[in-house]
Amino acid sequence: MTYAIDFGTSNTVIARWNSITEEPEIVSIPRLSQSLQDSLPIIPSLVYVRDACHGEITLGQEVRDLGLDTALDSRFFRSFKRGIGASIQGFLPELDGIRVTFESVGEWFLTSALEGLKASTAIPESLVLTVPVDSFETYRNWLSGVCQSWGIDKVRMVDEPTAAALGYGATEDSLILVVDFGGGTIDLSLVKLDLGKGDRPQGFILKWGEKLLGEKASQKAKVARVLAKAGLNLGGSDLDNWLVDYFSDTQDLPKSPLTVRLAERLKIKLSSQVSASEVYFNDETLDTYELELDQDGFEKILRDNQFFSQLDDLMSKVLQQGRRNGIEVKDIDRVLLVGGTVQIPAVQNWVRQYFDEGKIRSDRPFEAISFGALQLAQGFEVEDFLYHSYGIRYWNRRKNCHDWHSIIKSGQPYPTNSPVELYLGASVSNQPSIELILGELGDESSTSEIFFDGERLVSRSIVTGERSVIPLNDRDGARTIARLNPLGNPGSDRIKLEFSIDRERFLRITVEDLLTEEVLLSNQIVTQLS
Repeated sequence: MTYAIDFGTSNTVIARWNSITEEPEIVSIPRLSQSLQDSLPIIPSLVYVRDACHGEITLGQEVRDLGLDTALDSRFFRSFKRGIGASIQGFLPELDGIRVTFESVGEWFLTSALEGLKASTAIPESLVLTVPVDSFETYRNWLSGVCQSWGIDKVRMVDEPTAAALGYGATEDSLILVVDFGGGTIDLSLVKLDLGKGDRPQGFILKWGEKLLGEKASQKAKVARVLAKAGLNLGGSDLDNWLVDYFSDTQDLPKSPLTVRLAERLKIKLSSQVSASEVYFNDETLDTYELELDQDGFEKILRDNQFFSQLDDLMSKVLQQGRRNGIEVKDIDRVLLVGGTVQIPAVQNWVRQYFDEGKIRSDRPFEAISFGALQLAQGFEVEDFLYHSYGIRYWNRRKNCHDWHSIIKSGQPYPTNSPVELYLGASVSNQPSIELILGELGDESSTSEIFFDGERLVSRSIVTGERSVIPLNDRDGARTIARLNPLGNPGSDRIKLEFSIDRERFLRITVEDLLTEEVLLSNQIVTQLS
């Protein structure tokens, strides 16, 4: 049976394809999933580390049921997805003699959730994982590495908003804009659905320990073609922090996991009420907190934090990409709202400034992504392009510092049809090896910064005028891409490099020694170089 995991900053959804009803359904896992009346059985993305040495954790709804999410405790983690693969200011705790990382917390969470799934239902035969639009390859590679220990034969990844476009159950060809606004990111994606057209190979593409698969499908492909996309590291958890900051300034509310939880509850209430309040009383410490706010006051807090201007910039970016493909706003057939944050009235009003209300749908905010991911196993193929560029580091003599040269530019469709070639020679006499640092190149105007503010994990965008870069192989043992035997000398090209992007958006490299005609590396993922 095929399962899909939508691993989110605030909530995680696990869905499966029901072969009897021929419909997707959310899986409820005892103790992990929310069991409130009239609510979907989603899993809160919360972790409490009981034993770091053995990876023993409490997760999901059980963390809330035990009250482990309200105290100042270094063993409690929320919003940890945002820190995976990011540069963190501040420090992470050392628990039980082990330095805990966001990557380890994320792996414990996903692995424990899968173990709960296996115990309550069945072992998945295949799996589809969703990722944010602006995620760097380090995040995807981390996620891919986590999967390898699960013993599942077939795994595939897809961008979250692309999956959401499929998850709303389109029944005809249409041009769709997805606004995916969750706990950690907002992603916009313009997707063209071509139902029943084309004739392409189908199936999953990763099988651990064996060669890539290319399973043929008997039916014609249904294609989701991504035409434009843009993302921002801004989500519902930021709104929670802004609320805490507001009440801290106006009534000296302390900043703690408890008050963040109260702010989150207040935010949720304001999605369906004109005004709301949250009251908390601790009968042991006699601490009392009372938070009151209305929708107008909430919207002012959002404006004071440049919330809508950031959204406008993001919308302009994706619409400009659409225009380069000959698409105007009037050509968009439907606008699909996904994620918990889209339930906020001010966010919905912001969308209505761009599109007619009749085109907007928001009835599947939590399940659309996981349901759409399952469509990849039901005959859908995704045609996508790179959101980031890939480049090599070099010494910029004019600036007298290291800089980056793009070798594969953003906007490039993948998988690539033909490799990009690069020739390199030795720079000194009797050179034993050639080193090269490769990186994934982000936006040139701004970057996202993740840091600790007390006990809170905070994200903010910083306008730097410099390109943000995530090196892919800048570590011991990975920078060397070719060992030269015999030794190299200046004066001629010595190695030939071929770069390509596979179907999972991984940068791959082939290295040939031109002198010996020996292939030193063959189609190897860059982040696995050693």
